[in-house]
Amino acid sequence: MNLNPFSGGLSTLPLMNNGRSRAITAENPHGEKGKGGMASSELGTSRKGSPCIRDVEPGSTVTLCEIDGPGVIQHIWLTVTDQTEKDCFVLRDLVIRMYWDDEANPSVESPLGDFFCNGFARWCVVNSLPIVVNPTRGFNSYFPMPFHKKAKITIENQHEGTIPALFYQIDYCLYDELPENTAYFHAQWRRQKITNIAEDYIILDHVKGKGQYVGTYLALTTLERYWWGEGEVKMFIDGDDQYPTICGTGTEDYFGGAWSFATQKDGKTVENTFCTPFMGYPYYSKNDDLVHHLYHNDDVPPMRGLYRWHILDPIRFNEDLKVTIQQIGVSKKGLFERQDDIASVAYWYQTEPHYPFEKLAKKEERWPR
Repeated sequence: MNLNPFSGGLSTLPLMNNGRSRAITAENPHGEKGKGGMASSELGTSRKGSPCIRDVEPGSTVTLCEIDGPGVIQHIWLTVTDQTEKDCFVLRDLVIRMYWDDEANPSVESPLGDFFCNGFARWCVVNSLPIVVNPTRGFNSYFPMPFHKKAKITIENQHEGTIPALFYQIDYCLYDELPENTAYFHAQWRRQKITNIAEDYIILDHVKGKGQYVGTYLALTTLERYWWGEGEVKMFIDGDDQYPTICGTGTEDYFGGAWSFATQKDGKTVENTFCTPFMGYPYYSKNDDLVHHLYHNDDVPPMRGLYRWHILDPIRFNEDLKVTIQQIGVSKKGLFERQDDIASVAYWYQTEPHYPFEKLAKKEERWPR
């Protein structure tokens, strides 16, 4: 009996299927059986001879994997060399793309940091179920990424300098076949540097087909004073027009918090960051040490990074999907329409083909304020 390859979790660990485990690294770039760690170093054969891709030149694209299927990528780990004042925007300058079954248009396209819930070209710890970021910039994804014919993952260096080292490991299983109802993983980055008054920011649009929406990462730079989080997240499902089928009650509510994430400390209101398996607010900052090195001033607008995973509560659609969020704040005078700087990553599964993404913004348009 060939059990479902997606039956993961502690409760199914004792149950066997016909999967064949493989891993791709710089030392075994094709994931070949019995050929891991063969490269030589000054310590001898098979002693850490080629642990990374070195010297990724500006303008070049490296292929992390090309895998013939059927199979499922189960885990991705990667990291890049330390950030310095010369490469303080590198996590927005590197672009990760994923292609399934020889498609021409990527199903995943995002700045590297944002895909792993590290926006603003800054790293922070993230402890969630599908995305984990450990010290220091240890990026991990546990989203299952199935493919029937082929999987290809690339990273393009749009940075002005060479990336000295890129370490990575891609863990996957090969199968004889996948279930007929298997959908493909997708993720798309967007940004609007100044939102329009009373016009909802679009997190995701032009999704046609059948699938499920599984997550949102929001990198919010607030450009106005007072509380920012009254905007509602809306899910327009299967032909919804003026009004959505699902509409939340506020931004901090959507990300699982309440009452402005706030507590009182020394007479001041303090926003609390947090990480949980399905929702979190891992990053808050209103200064930037790396920018200080460049410009001798670390003042920046407040930056907030938040995630929400629809894993136990996926948003299912059969024809189409659109996801938006309002920019509404509140002061002592009441609610008001805001204008802020928003970047986001939407994560979802759907049948192919998918609607081609809008052209990714140039690197200068992706840089944080």
